[in-house]
Amino acid sequence: MKYDVLDVGLRAKGKKRIEWANEDMPVLKQVREKFGKNKPLKGLRMSACLHVTAETANLVRALKAGGAEVVLCASNPLSTQDDVAAALVKEYGISVFAIKGEDNKTYYKHMHAALAHAPHITMDDGADLVSTIHKEYTQLIPQIIGSMEETTTGVIRLKAMEKDGALKLPVVAVNDAATKNLFDNRYGTGQSTIDGIIRATDVLIAGKNIVTVGYGWCGKGFAMRAKGMGANVIVIEVDPVKAIEAVMDGFRVMPIAEAAKIGDVFCTLTGDIHVIRAEHFKKMKDGAIVCNSGHFNVELDIPGLKKISKSVRREVRNFVDEYTLPNGNRIRLLADGRLINLAAAEGHPACVMDMSFATQALASEYCIENKGKLKNKVYYVPQEIENHVATFKLKSMGIKIDKLTPEQKKYLSSWQEGT
Repeated sequence: MKYDVLDVGLRAKGKKRIEWANEDMPVLKQVREKFGKNKPLKGLRMSACLHVTAETANLVRALKAGGAEVVLCASNPLSTQDDVAAALVKEYGISVFAIKGEDNKTYYKHMHAALAHAPHITMDDGADLVSTIHKEYTQLIPQIIGSMEETTTGVIRLKAMEKDGALKLPVVAVNDAATKNLFDNRYGTGQSTIDGIIRATDVLIAGKNIVTVGYGWCGKGFAMRAKGMGANVIVIEVDPVKAIEAVMDGFRVMPIAEAAKIGDVFCTLTGDIHVIRAEHFKKMKDGAIVCNSGHFNVELDIPGLKKISKSVRREVRNFVDEYTLPNGNRIRLLADGRLINLAAAEGHPACVMDMSFATQALASEYCIENKGKLKNKVYYVPQEIENHVATFKLKSMGIKIDKLTPEQKKYLSSWQEGT
């Protein structure tokens, strides 16, 4: 078995971490048991480009239980948990190509290793695998049954490909599932982003002007958690509807050019490029903290920051690089603009990833069941999968809900009954 990890000697520590996460992932555990009996993925090769964390480890364990031959590479150079990667290789027999802090060359080398597996199914977190397949591995397209996409940025890229007629294989937008989007993005990103910022800086959140750039589900979650810890939250938006929503939620809304002057901590959560640029860095106060929790580090114009700085970056703390501007003000960039919640912390809690990854696994089964029937487009997760995951999650939490009575069902399905 081929692999490339930092140190297989970390296997024991990684196994403990995987087992700990597994305890808080009951829905995925149920899927793994079901897959172990039915073997829906038997004989299929799967390549996954995801964050290599303890939660992801339990996902690939479920896929392997279903009969798949799985290869995993990292979707972000700073998100890999090296002990988890070691445990997957040596304790669970899964090929992993991921090292925390790997350079760009190694990142793509690992991605190519995953594609050398000649997959029948792919899983992406940012659409890098699918994009690379379309550019460099077109010979694989006829055999690919489908791909799952885990994050907003990836879905945006894939829908653009579909619109342009460039998408040559079916994709399921797992990110857009309510059991992923509403919970993982809002509660997972909200909590883990705050966690990453605090671990990296030890900053007090209460009383700070915290600038949330983007008010999608990730931005909403982050803003909500920052407000709960006593921050004065400022929201930046380009969408008028989301901007009004932020105002109604009790936040100040203004352009980034204005917020740059008063913000203490800035966090981008947009999935877009250069939302904080050189002209904004120039306006920031001394000691301003800047980070990203959207996806790729291009959300921050880091080349622009380097260009306007009068000195080379100085590492003042783990995950904190300091850039000094000509006016003497210092900008503190966290984790080189990579995902702060994964670079400096542990990513989303296992409890919320339980729903996301159970949905991910069941979506792959859906693709197999509909092999040859799916067109080259982006699909939403079927409602029955959503309902199954949500129902089982509630059951695992000991929560019961009501059911409609026959009278209520009749009323809701009829146009003849009014007030």
